[in-house]
Amino acid sequence: MIADRRRVVATIMVCHFIAAFAALGMPPFFALILDKSLHSDTAYLAGWLYIVPIFFTAVSSPWWGRLADKYGKKPLLLRAQLGLAGSFLLAGFAPNAGVFSLALALQGLLGGTFAASNAYLSTMVSGAALTRSLNLMQWSARAALVAAPAGLGLLMTIESPLELYRYLAGLPLVAALLIARLPPAHPHEANAKPATRAKGVALEASASQVYAAQFAFVFATVLTFPYFVPFTQAGSEPASLAVAGLLFGIPHLVYLLCAVPLSRYLGQGRLLATLSSSFLLLAGALAAQALFPTLPGLTAGRIAMGLGMTLGFISLHALIAAVVTHENAGRTFGWFESNAKWGAVGAGLIAGTAVQALDLRAPFFIGAFTMLAAGTYLAGVAFYRLQLRNS
Repeated sequence: MIADRRRVVATIMVCHFIAAFAALGMPPFFALILDKSLHSDTAYLAGWLYIVPIFFTAVSSPWWGRLADKYGKKPLLLRAQLGLAGSFLLAGFAPNAGVFSLALALQGLLGGTFAASNAYLSTMVSGAALTRSLNLMQWSARAALVAAPAGLGLLMTIESPLELYRYLAGLPLVAALLIARLPPAHPHEANAKPATRAKGVALEASASQVYAAQFAFVFATVLTFPYFVPFTQAGSEPASLAVAGLLFGIPHLVYLLCAVPLSRYLGQGRLLATLSSSFLLLAGALAAQALFPTLPGLTAGRIAMGLGMTLGFISLHALIAAVVTHENAGRTFGWFESNAKWGAVGAGLIAGTAVQALDLRAPFFIGAFTMLAAGTYLAGVAFYRLQLRNS
């Protein structure tokens, strides 16, 4: 049974990685696609296009989650992979920015593989095991963010970068074939008892505080994504596309290297304090990148950002696992996915507006301020609760 569960988790991770390769790897190059493939000189559209699939994922995730609870986790996971394949194919043949926007909207509306994958996994594991599975799923997402920008950056020299979507559409089809061979969700999930809560987690934060912290975390980190590549090329020593892609992936590489060993020691207690520390570290890392845009400065800032993201994800995953049950996993993960996407939607809108009104450094400073404010608040809450326990 344990071996079967490990096989399921490994398969879901692989499928999410190969599907996320295009979904997460292409957006950093939207500005290039607008220029070379769609012949548009409206640079601000890169930030707005970045949020199109995210917006529709935010809108549709709770709905897909309810359907998963009603009709089964595996069918809805297959639906998500096939939806990605169709939207990628349409994007690859888009003749203009309007059709490309439609393809990105369908990607968000029909996709949602991350929440669907987590909902399926929750029928196999619970409690601390579910927290580890969430960390591993985030590991696959970060792996895609490391590999895709660097790999796709090497291919962006073709005449029309948009055509890459045509070939990348095959990846979610492969994932769908692998998922079709997995066992169905637990046959007794509808009558299952609530998942065991991780020790001490229930006392750490309310559900509303977890939602707010997740929103701020996603908003501040995603804020710099749409314009990071142009930012690295705007200085006195512009980086090549390949180097820019590597720099973009450094925080996610840090997560890949550190998440598993750190999760053995973190995620069992004092989660708010850990989350506060991660937010304050992110605030410093974001500000440092804007203030020191040289290759050494960006490299150091990206490494610090990766450490902050790793601590943040581990803490948030433990907090989220505490409120998930087998019977409502689809809805719960759907709402958390929707909340995260709304944070990214806000980030994309603010990034596009700030860059247009100010400059390419603005998203870094806005993200730093957000993390500083949220980290200070969480530190206060953690200290207050510690005082209550000791009184």
